[in-house]
Amino acid sequence: MPILNWLNKEQAITTAKDCPYRLLEEVPELSYGEKDTDNMLIQGDNLDALKALIPTHAGRIKCIFIDPPYNTKSAFEHYDDNLEHSKWLSMMYPRLELLHQLLSEDGSIWITLDDSEAHYLKVMCDEIFGRKNFVANSVWQKKYTISNDAKWLSDSHDHLLIYAKNKQQWRPYPLERTEAMNKRYKNPDNHPKGPWKATPLYAKRKGSEKEAAFSYTFKNGYKWTPPAGTSPRFPEEKLRQMDENDEIWFGVKGNSAPSRKTFLSELKSTGTPSSTIWLHSEAGHNHEAREEVKVFDKNDAFTTPKPERLVKRVLDLATRPDDLVMDSFLGSGTTAAVALKTNRRFIGIELGEHAVTHAQPRLKKVVDGEQGGISEDVNWEGGGGFKYYRLGEVIFNEDGSLKEGISFAALASHIWYGDTHQSLEQTTKSPLLGVYNGIAYYLLYNGILGDKRPDGGNVLTSKVLAMLPPHPEDPKNGKKVIYGETTRMGEARLKSENIIFKQIPYDVRGR
Repeated sequence: MPILNWLNKEQAITTAKDCPYRLLEEVPELSYGEKDTDNMLIQGDNLDALKALIPTHAGRIKCIFIDPPYNTKSAFEHYDDNLEHSKWLSMMYPRLELLHQLLSEDGSIWITLDDSEAHYLKVMCDEIFGRKNFVANSVWQKKYTISNDAKWLSDSHDHLLIYAKNKQQWRPYPLERTEAMNKRYKNPDNHPKGPWKATPLYAKRKGSEKEAAFSYTFKNGYKWTPPAGTSPRFPEEKLRQMDENDEIWFGVKGNSAPSRKTFLSELKSTGTPSSTIWLHSEAGHNHEAREEVKVFDKNDAFTTPKPERLVKRVLDLATRPDDLVMDSFLGSGTTAAVALKTNRRFIGIELGEHAVTHAQPRLKKVVDGEQGGISEDVNWEGGGGFKYYRLGEVIFNEDGSLKEGISFAALASHIWYGDTHQSLEQTTKSPLLGVYNGIAYYLLYNGILGDKRPDGGNVLTSKVLAMLPPHPEDPKNGKKVIYGETTRMGEARLKSENIIFKQIPYDVRGR
């Protein structure tokens, strides 16, 4: 498979691995709405934030939508969008690597770009996500007018690169049918099934000689043979059934080539596939997006936001209610706003103070029932909430050792991910982290066993071992990995108990 090379690519390849793990610290005064929400608004460099999320969210994100800087010298002032081409590629590579790790096996990523970098990013994504997992390059009509001052051609579209984590497992959901689509269906013969549209009885030939010689005589005497180069779409028995149920159309006079009556009532329940061409009338446009964000900040509105209708189409195709959505280039907060309005959970990451000045105020208004964008279409009345986070200190020192004061939950997530490459699903605080490939993992740290001393219960002894929850799958002989400060049990005893002991901090992986 062809790959993309650029200056300093070798460094870009190791950037994600070398990026340190950091803590995420909630800022209660900037959080808003429901207190028990999973929704996260994170302020900070998205590379650091993505790395911080790996231990807790790897493999859990159903849909990632990103609208990164286009590297066109024209983005809004909050981003350095005038990067040298190679620097832009080096900026994107490690972030896409981490996003790939965060994506669930049945998930997908959607990336908007213009012609400046879209084709280079396509090759990069082939390398990271796998060329076999490329789904489509949809084209979004971002402008509905012609730029009369264009030097060459009037630019009126953006690209939307779509990849699945596992294309064989992933399928897009159908879109709801529009009124314009439904109006194409009529009922000139007053059929009891209601409005219908004539569709062909044939399809592109598959090459069979039997199909080439196929013919069928309908009850009105019309002998039908598929046109040259085609084959019948339905077997003889199905044609007979449709003929008996008056589901074949022979034209107004009754002597035209037969067609199938495709009934609207049978299509409404299944929806319709999405085209790769997204017109502004269906998915919004730039002017609409700018008007949407002006509601939140007339004096300092973003100049290149995406319309809520565009993001809604992505979420309609890629998710269902309560699925987890991520946008690591959140901008003015459009993806998070649409996620709230459509009952999806979200993680939004934004750099700099405009996370406070733009995204946070917008989401507050959405929670309060803001009526712009898609609100009326989805009957939005408000609700939900989000927690606001900033990046905290690095969890591991430069030598890879653990920093003091790290919480049990943070260390547990890192230990579990380091050994299993899975995010920790534990919801209750317990020394038993879980079972992976038949091995039960335990963590003795920070008084987890109820010791009054902060470091109590961190040493593996016979007494502590007796207090630990049994191996869930094999209580007597199950293999166990136990992390702790030290152990007072000898090698023979550990072996007899089928225990591998790992010492904190030396055996904790910092990368």
